[in-house]
Amino acid sequence: MVNVTYDQSGDMVWTDPSTGDVVVYNLGDIGFVLISMALVLIMIPGVGFFYSGLLRRKNALSMIYMSMASLAVVSFQWFFWGYSLAFSETGSAYIGNLKYFGLKGVLGQPSIGSTRIPALLFCIYQLMFAAITPALACGAIAERARLGPILVFIFIWSTLVYDPIACWTWNSNGWSFVLGGLDFAGGTPVHISSGTAALAISIYLGKRRGYGTERLAYKPHNTTYVILGTVFLWFGWFGFNGGSALSANLRAIQACIVTNLAAATGGLTWMLLDYRIERKWSAVGFCSGAIAGLVAITPGSGFVGAPAAVLFGVMGGSVCNFATQLKFLVGYDDALDIFASHAIGGMVGNILTGLFAQASVAGFDGITEIPGGWLDRHWVQLGYQVADSVSGFAYSFVMTTIILWIMHFIPGLRLRTTEEAEILGIDDAEMGEFAYDYVGLEQEIGHSVDVGLGAVGGAREPRHGHVEGESEASASVEEKDAR
Repeated sequence: MVNVTYDQSGDMVWTDPSTGDVVVYNLGDIGFVLISMALVLIMIPGVGFFYSGLLRRKNALSMIYMSMASLAVVSFQWFFWGYSLAFSETGSAYIGNLKYFGLKGVLGQPSIGSTRIPALLFCIYQLMFAAITPALACGAIAERARLGPILVFIFIWSTLVYDPIACWTWNSNGWSFVLGGLDFAGGTPVHISSGTAALAISIYLGKRRGYGTERLAYKPHNTTYVILGTVFLWFGWFGFNGGSALSANLRAIQACIVTNLAAATGGLTWMLLDYRIERKWSAVGFCSGAIAGLVAITPGSGFVGAPAAVLFGVMGGSVCNFATQLKFLVGYDDALDIFASHAIGGMVGNILTGLFAQASVAGFDGITEIPGGWLDRHWVQLGYQVADSVSGFAYSFVMTTIILWIMHFIPGLRLRTTEEAEILGIDDAEMGEFAYDYVGLEQEIGHSVDVGLGAVGGAREPRHGHVEGESEASASVEEKDAR
């Protein structure tokens, strides 16, 4: 029997069976965090649509699938041991233990994140953060990786990379938390870790076929998908940042205000920077900037005021825009600029948080007390922020690289796909399914499409890549691609 009752006001009362202590949970706070959890969930397919729209149509479906596969894999991993490794109260300064293995004992007790909500609610809310992080990172597999091994990679990466970083950032025993690092909603655990992992994945996989030629100088195949993904992400980010207050209070409202403001100024900044070169008002540029602004404001959303949020958006949009050129300077193929948008954006946010964090803003919830940042003359805060950022970057890059190369030498787990599959497209080669029906594949994979083939039985689509004539069917992949 769960030790839960309700008082006269309708609030939930939980009694600790071992000590008899009573904790009162406000149902409004519980409802707010539940809704925030759902908002963060909708961000995950948002990532898929955003990535999908930026690619060529023959790889569009794989990105949407990958985002949902990340949610599924991490949901099991979080139940199995992820939550325990990140948030067990008896863990070390770097990683938790298996106290809550299989969610054993996770129920009505006050959560490690806030005594205002039960642990079970905190668990499902934090799951969504854990699920979206590898989805962000795995965009780096775009157009050149096998989808099966990615499922294994996500499970291992979440265990060895995300969980330790989340532990040292948000667990009350974590070294960064104890040191005094400020990260309200995931600048390091979510953005720096995923962006850096994307860099490691891009280096490991190598360049796509045709890199540096006109073949890869394509425009996004579906800008509508990019905008739709941005809408999902912007919408969900209110639950991502606002919900991190873990209570329906003024601090949550303030987090939503600065989140929206940073997204708006980031989008406008990136779009204007692109306009100076192209003399076009780019929707893709605006969406990219909005995401950069959202990334930058994430660590500081519960600590900074509205004027500072404008600077977060402008700096996030500007720095991330210029950071997209790093791949040409260094020579890696990050198809979706994940490192530039998330790792660099997260670092910008962490540093600006050290400068502009205010004790007065953090105290909007009536509970939190911090020394603040440079605005409050707490000069050492910037050092804490830099230490956390550098640690997250280094740990994620090294561990991701190790995971990738260990998998490389295990039969069946190598990520890089074949050249033939890359030419055909990951959707067809790996999934046998397509994002669209009757699309013009001829210019992409070099053969004509038999549009006269009618729909087949069941729920399957007709064979989009049906080749006319035996000579075409027997032609080598190289011959087709040479046309």
